[in-house]
Amino acid sequence: MVQHRFEIRSIPIWLLQRYLEDLEGQVGQDGWLYGSGWQARLTQIDDYCIGALRVGQVRVELQGEAATVARLQAALEPKLLRAGG
Repeated sequence: MVQHRFEIRSIPIWLLQRYLEDLEGQVGQDGWLYGSGWQARLTQIDDYCIGALRVGQVRVELQGEAATVARLQAALEPKLLRAGG
């Protein structure tokens, strides 16, 4: 089993949860999302600040079978791309 903990910026927690649900995750009563061979917990954390700019952040705790987690991260990555401006 592998465990990853990382922050994602500039995406609301509700949307990130929806993306994980689209990847066959289901929210448990304990707030974790459970999928086949993986589980994840999302936590809203303090905004990331650069000068006057504030960007929302979500901490992701992801764990499961190594190959499954790698596939999940690969499937999630295109959904998280944001165009610059």
